[in-house]
Amino acid sequence: MSFCLLHRHLSLSYRELTQNYLPNCLHIEGIQYGAEDITILKDGLAFLSTGLKYPGLPSYSDDPGKIYTLNLFNSDLKIKALNIKGDFDKDSFNLHGISVYTDEKDGAVYLFVVNHPQANSQVEIFRFVEDENALQYISTIRHELLHNVNDIVAVGTESFYATNDHYFTNEILKFVEPFLSLPRCNIVYYSPQTVQVVAGDFLIANGVNISHDKRQVSEKNIKICTA
Repeated sequence: MSFCLLHRHLSLSYRELTQNYLPNCLHIEGIQYGAEDITILKDGLAFLSTGLKYPGLPSYSDDPGKIYTLNLFNSDLKIKALNIKGDFDKDSFNLHGISVYTDEKDGAVYLFVVNHPQANSQVEIFRFVEDENALQYISTIRHELLHNVNDIVAVGTESFYATNDHYFTNEILKFVEPFLSLPRCNIVYYSPQTVQVVAGDFLIANGVNISHDKRQVSEKNIKICTA
């Protein structure tokens, strides 16, 4: 079987898509190209990441990425762009996966954002300032194990799990990698004290989430016990 046929088989790209019409869906004005990721607080406030420019794929706009909020319990369903405060390079903001963490001590909401400035991979941490409709920049996290981050789930004010959706960092090798079908993607745990791979050998590692009891982290159908 050729590489192309094998990749089509593994990715299911040969399947025909059926057009579905969902009568209860509404079109939200204000985001021209859709949201790459959405995360929602318990009170119904959703955060949306937009403007991803993924290497090797066409870009719809040269504008930097933005974070929006949308109150799902508000009948008008209007989005609001969040201002970013602090010493942060907004011009190179290239957002991928996002996650929120609410500190039980003081109720502060932290937003974790996967960012790819100049095709690099790093995680930005912000604090949500609701009364100013803003994000206060806190810090940027870079690490050699966080080399191709796709998605993230926050588990503390400075800790998270993240998926790497490629093994190689070279752009040419990253383009070829899906055709090789090498199970080299993984999930990484990060905290100021510990950084380690907690699961691996995935053909691709995309979305990641954590159970309500905080005992299991899952990537698609794979579960990793944490407690």
